[in-house]
Parts: sequence; structure tokens; C-alpha cells
Amino acid sequence: MSFLIFLLACGAAASTGFFFKPGHWYESLAKPGFTPPNWVFPVAWSTIYLLLAWAGYRLTLIPGSQVVLGLWAAQIALNTLWTPVFFGAQRMFAGMVILATLWLVVSAMVVMTLLLDMITGLILFPYLVWLCVAAALNFSIWRLNR
Repeated sequence: MSFLIFLLACGAAASTGFFFKPGHWYESLAKPGFTPPNWVFPVAWSTIYLLLAWAGYRLTLIPGSQVVLGLWAAQIALNTLWTPVFFGAQRMFAGMVILATLWLVVSAMVVMTLLLDMITGLILFPYLVWLCVAAALNFSIWRLNR
């Protein structure tokens, strides 16, 4: 049952992409050379959301994981916020602030999870890596399109 709850939370975060699509505004922006092809984004995020739900579920089974579960909740809220701010409001700098905060929360979550359970920490690691790519992309787009 709790896996389904985490999957629903991830689904809610993912649904913002349905309501706030990149569209013409994003396509018209100057982007850095390392920008992945458009098809990479839904594949990466779908994989990350499944891993996040699995990690969240695993955390519920680990004694002493309350703080890490609090960080899980904080990161999914920040994750959900980024898309409407960046694509909906077209606020690249505000998106960068959210993404930097998200990166800090996820970094703390990964480190604390690794201390509790190595496997669950490793399940979360691709998310942190992808956030590094996303942050570099957000920052570069903001710099190129002031």
C-alpha cells in the first residue's frame, strides 16, 4: 500500500508536465550544446519517479528513517513546484533557485539514506545525478537568455 502512496505522489509531480508543457517559449530559447534531445526528458523522469517511489517505500521499512522521509516529502514538493515556475511562469531564475534548493535537499536525503541503507541510497543516486544535469541546463538557459 505505501508504495502506491509514493507512486501517487510522484505521479502528482509528473503531472505538472502535462499542465505546463515546454512549448514554443522553451523551443525558442537559446540552449547550451549539452542539452539532451527532447525524448530523453520523459524517459529520465519516468525512471527517476519510479526509483523515488521505490526508495520512499523502502524507507518506510527502515527504523529511524523519519527525517529522511521528511526530506523525501520536501523534495517531491520542490520537484512539483519547478515545472509551473519554469515553464508556466517562465521564470528561469526562480526555477534555478528552486532547483538549487531541491539539489541541496536531495543531496542531504541521499547521504542520510546511504547511512541507513546502502541499497536505498544507491536507488536515489540517479536522481541526484540527473538534478546536476538539470541544474546545469537551467543555469545555462538562464544565462543565455537574460
